[in-house]
Amino acid sequence: MPTSRSPLGSRRRLGAELRRLRTRAGLTLDEVAAQLTCSTSKISRLETGKGIPKLPDVRELIRIYGVTSDTEQEMLLRLVHDSREHGWWEPLLDGLPHDTVVDLSARHAALESDALRVSAFEIVWVHGLLQTPDYARAVLAATGRVEHDGEIDRLVELRRRRQEALLRADSPLELVLVLDESVLHRVVGSPAIMAEQLQHLSVMARRPNVSVRVLPFAGGARRGHAGAFGVIEFLPGAGSDVAYLEGHTGLTHLDGPGDVEEYRAVFGELLLASLDATASLAEIDRFRDIHESHAEGRPA
Repeated sequence: MPTSRSPLGSRRRLGAELRRLRTRAGLTLDEVAAQLTCSTSKISRLETGKGIPKLPDVRELIRIYGVTSDTEQEMLLRLVHDSREHGWWEPLLDGLPHDTVVDLSARHAALESDALRVSAFEIVWVHGLLQTPDYARAVLAATGRVEHDGEIDRLVELRRRRQEALLRADSPLELVLVLDESVLHRVVGSPAIMAEQLQHLSVMARRPNVSVRVLPFAGGARRGHAGAFGVIEFLPGAGSDVAYLEGHTGLTHLDGPGDVEEYRAVFGELLLASLDATASLAEIDRFRDIHESHAEGRPA
């Protein structure tokens, strides 16, 4: 079983194991709920990693499912313990309004921490995993949902910590990003901030675990232009893949197989319509030079 880097990851792994064991035992959700004397929704939430597991409940499920292996029992109980620990992001979010910024929820940070791959399409700005501190600060200020500089500083630091997943020596997170050409044009913060951001983007796009593709205006309108979104993929046994949508009221996570496959298909269409890796890097560097020229007061 893959190692989890977050309590949510442990809950998702535990849920996947409990679902496997229930299926192996030939029991339905209703039958298990009746034996545990609880609601069917409680069992369902445990299996989808959305409920916080209690040790007595899992011990009873171990009995119901007939788990006799000491190794298997120890693994399940360890996952219960790990799922109740605090995540690395919680001190940074402590005290902040729950609706501060759409992509900085604890759930999203946890999903990224345990993901194998993130495939994302951005229309307005660079993805948070590749933002520089100054660019991130300008984005957060532009949302109008963060009132104090201290809150912005904490959220910028949270974004920086999320980015460490791309730099891990052990199994770094893979990122496949499609950027609409409008992201390269739009000045966020200032031309100097944009030049620095696109330089960072160019450097990161050359890492073996990061792919950045530009969707040119010449590619026309696509289904994906309905809104920014992404698909978060996990190793087998680590829980189901998740799609997410960005909106004014926050992130919406979808883990239904049909939803995830639909957004995977939409992303595939965008990828096919994008420039190849070499041409995309050339466009990023070209716009970096343009913004740098504007910052220095030179003709572009």
